Amino acid sequence: MRIDAFLHQSPMFAVNRAARRFDALAARALATDRLGFLEALVLAALFFESPRRVKPSQLADTFSTTRGNLSHCLSSLEAKGLVERKIDPDDARAFRLALKPAGRRAAMRSIAALDRLQSGFEREIGKAALAEMLDSLRQLEARADAR
Repeated sequence: MRIDAFLHQSPMFAVNRAARRFDALAARALATDRLGFLEALVLAALFFESPRRVKPSQLADTFSTTRGNLSHCLSSLEAKGLVERKIDPDDARAFRLALKPAGRRAAMRSIAALDRLQSGFEREIGKAALAEMLDSLRQLEARADAR
C-alpha cells in the first residue's frame, strides 16, 4: 500500500504495533491466572509493598493510567478474589488495598512470568540495546507530553 513507506518511518505506528504485540504476549504469559498486564502489575506492586497498604491513586500515578481505568482493574481483581479494598482508617474517603492469599500466589506467578519475559528480551536483544531503546521511548514520551 502507498502508506507503507510512512508507516515504516513512523515511531507512533511502531510503538502502537509493538504495544499490541506485547499485550498479546503478556496475555499468553499471564493466562494461568486470566490476568491482564495492568492486573499483573497491580498484584506485583501490592506484593512488593506489603505489609504497607497502598492507595489506588498511588497505583494510578505509578502506572500512568487513569483512576477510572485502575478502578476497573481493581474491580476485576476483587471479583477474582485476589485483592480487597478497605476504608483507610486515616481518611474515610480513601481506600487501602491488600492482597488476599490467592492474590499473593497469583502475584508470585505473575512476577515470575514477567521476569521470564524480561529475561528473554535481555537474551535476545541484549541489556544495553534494551536500555537504549527504553531511553529513546522515554524521550519520545516526554516530547509527546510537552506538545
